[in-house]
Amino acid sequence: MTATSGEPSTPPRPGGGSVVARFRERFGHLVHEMGKFGTVGAVAFAVDLVIFTALIDNDVERLTAKTISTVIAATIAFIGNRFWTWRHRERTNLRREYGLYFFFNTVGLGIALAVLGISHYGLGAIWPHIFATKWADLISAQLVGTACGTLFRFWSYRRFVFVASATPPPARSPQPAADQR
Repeated sequence: MTATSGEPSTPPRPGGGSVVARFRERFGHLVHEMGKFGTVGAVAFAVDLVIFTALIDNDVERLTAKTISTVIAATIAFIGNRFWTWRHRERTNLRREYGLYFFFNTVGLGIALAVLGISHYGLGAIWPHIFATKWADLISAQLVGTACGTLFRFWSYRRFVFVASATPPPARSPQPAADQR
């Protein structure tokens, strides 16, 4: 019992703090990175979608249209991820990061092209009125293919392209950076 209230006191939990606080301490940086990655990805996805749709509306072959739209969107995503999502990480040279980034984007593009190819050319040969349509192509390339490729890209960028620094990112401070020494 506590001396002041007469109620039994609860012993402190090992590690201290609430479950939510421990979760934030352990995974907060990852959730923060995923949020930034998702924001950059949403912008790149919109660019990809607009360009892909414009190209197929102008009768560009489906796999070619997806390749062109992905290369443009990936360039935009590289800039956003390098200078915003993972700006707190150590830098290697730009050529290395860019090369790895586009290698992993090529793998992600391959995943999206495989999904689109299976849908449009495989299933479209069996059920052309369903799978060889603009809407089926948009769903397979832009939703299913992009989602599968994005999971792979997040893991590979985080692991190989924008490498983690030995020290965690600095905590936010209410003082201006110029006052800290």
